[in-house]
Amino acid sequence: MDRLREGPARAGELADSVGLSPPATSRHLKHLRQEGLIEATADPGDARARIYRLVRDPFAELRAWVDHVEGLWADQLDAFAAHVERTRRGEQP
Repeated sequence: MDRLREGPARAGELADSVGLSPPATSRHLKHLRQEGLIEATADPGDARARIYRLVRDPFAELRAWVDHVEGLWADQLDAFAAHVERTRRGEQP
């Protein structure tokens, strides 16, 4: 995934970049394609090869969810910090 963030690549380039065998790389790429995280297109220079690239939408959805969860935690931590401060000052909640 990190290698594909740099740009599209052929399977062999991906295998070399992470030190996996071609069959292992193929299995990983198959699962990532099935989950919609990457897409493969034919290499215009070699009909037998495919070019793999990230699909941005699933990652944008994940980022939106993470941002939402971070916001919820930030609110909870802010409320906790305010409670601690009130407690230190001897105030009742």
